[in-house]
This record gives sequence, C-alpha cells and structure tokens, in this order.
Amino acid sequence: MERRKFIQNTALSSVLLTPLAHSFAQSSKADASLKNNINHSVCRWCFNDIPLDQFLSILNKMGVGAIDLVGPKDWPLLKQYGIHCAMCNGAEISLTEGWNDPKNHQQLIANYSKMIPQVAAAGYTNLICFSGNRNGMTDEMGLANCVAGLSQILPLAEKNGVVIQMELFNQINHPDYMCDSSEWGIALCKALESSSFKLLYDIYHMQIQEGDIIRTILQNHSYFGHYHTAGVPGRHEIDDSQELFYPAIMRAIVETGFQGHVAQEFIPTADDPLASLSQAISICDV
Repeated sequence: MERRKFIQNTALSSVLLTPLAHSFAQSSKADASLKNNINHSVCRWCFNDIPLDQFLSILNKMGVGAIDLVGPKDWPLLKQYGIHCAMCNGAEISLTEGWNDPKNHQQLIANYSKMIPQVAAAGYTNLICFSGNRNGMTDEMGLANCVAGLSQILPLAEKNGVVIQMELFNQINHPDYMCDSSEWGIALCKALESSSFKLLYDIYHMQIQEGDIIRTILQNHSYFGHYHTAGVPGRHEIDDSQELFYPAIMRAIVETGFQGHVAQEFIPTADDPLASLSQAISICDV
C-alpha cells in the first residue's frame, strides 16, 4: 500500500485508538534493555491515528528516541518529549514529482533552500527527497536531471550539515518511479560526489525490487544514510509471518559501523498495533 493512500484511506479511528494509546502510556515502563547497537525510529504515518503527543509518550516508554517523516510544525512537540526527528520531510512536492524532471527544479530548489536551514536550526540532519516518476524519460536523462537540480542545493546542505536522502521504491507499489534500484541510486551518489547526499535504503522496497539485501548493504553501505523496514509481502509486521529475517539484516547493518537510524515503516494488522511496534523494535534490537 502506498504511503499517501494509507494516510488518506486508513480505516483505523483515532477515537478508538486514543484509549489504547493512553492505556499503553500509563502501564508501560521505559525499556531499559535495548542494546543500543541500532538507533531505533518509527515512521509517523504508520501510526497516524494515534495523536502525536500520545505517540511520542509511547515512544518514550518503549525507549525509542526518534521518529521519521515529521515536518517543522510538529518539531516543537517532538522537543517537548525529547524525541529526535531522524528523517525530516516537508520540502518535497510529491513522490511522483521529483528531481528527475527539470520543470520541478525551480520549486524544489526554493523549497529545499528554505527547509535546509530550518532542519539544521532544529538540530536535525536528514531531509528526504524523491526522484519522481519516469514519464517516458530514460534513466540516464533522469539521473543527469537529478544531478543538475540537486547540485544547486547541496552546497547549502553541506554548509548546514544537512544530508539530503533520496528514498528507493519498488515498481509494484510505486509504478514508474525512477529511483527503483540501488544501482541507479548509487550512480547518482557517485555523480554528485557530496557527503550531503545519500540514499534512504528501504529494505521492504528493495526486497521486492531486487532482493540480495544483506550483500547489498555490506558492499554499498557508504551510500546508505538511513534504513526503513516492513514485512514482505504486504508491508505489515516484520515477524515470522513474512519472508525477511530482520535480525540477520540488522546484524549486517551493525557490522558496517552504521551510526544512523533504522525506522519501522510497517502497517500493523494486529488488534494491538503498539504491541506489534514493540515486537518490531525487539526483533531489530540485535
């Protein structure tokens, strides 16, 4: 399921989930047993029906110190709860309208030029971006267009210590999206030659698109600045009902010396979505 469609069409009710979140926050104790080899985060949109203040309190109880895909209007609330924004958003146009099309460059350059200093001032590092769809464009032309556009904001990102991260998607969930392979994304990183540009390696998407997850991470980790998780197939819980063995993947990430964040981005199906989240953190806490 696409992220934007889930946000629009989610069947869960905030009215129903509020008591659940309140109960969890009241009864749970902070998890002091996390090994801290993995810096855990959670994508906000997957739990969008729990009011943000309650969700941040829950993350505190779980011992999770970060959240993904939150924009500037909510950063003050994150700071109240001591939760870091591991992946900021709000500068992009859309998932389908990105840096590969020059017609988007003027707006994107303006958006990111405004957002980059805000990210830095808030004490954050990572800001998401998207390639956009091909729309008949060759991969070579799209890559050249991305280089031409992104090159105009990367000096500002470098000056502010901000890393622009382009997310990798698969073609099943996001047909026609250009940045759909680690090979293409790495070629873009090499062409840009900037420490302020990396790839958001989405394990769920890349398992569907190309597989070979652990080898890809071990051989190319220097280009990956952030990781997202979810179960395959379906983008649901990362337990043994799906095909990926996340403990081994997490051990490979730890082996690379990665110091960034791994964010849960699964859509819970269990009656207790917060129990699913707690289980996912435990699975990834190697």
